[in-house]
Amino acid sequence: MAKTMRLNELALGYAAAALSAACMLLLGIGWNLGIYSTAAQAMAQWHIFFGPTIGGIIAGMLEAAIWSFVAAYVFAWIYNKFA
Repeated sequence: MAKTMRLNELALGYAAAALSAACMLLLGIGWNLGIYSTAAQAMAQWHIFFGPTIGGIIAGMLEAAIWSFVAAYVFAWIYNKFA
């Protein structure tokens, strides 16, 4: 009987949360420097709390991390159910 590969739900969730928070940080910094401002404004339309201020960047990072963690965790959980 072949062994099936299983995903670690927490590890995938934490990795996705860290990656999305880092991307939001870089996007927020770039927004303040005038780099990728169109992309940052588009991201601000998708995320409720994301903005060009320090508080807006941190809030956007937290929001993105939470959503990413939940999405990756659910994805891994569903994957493990069918694997």
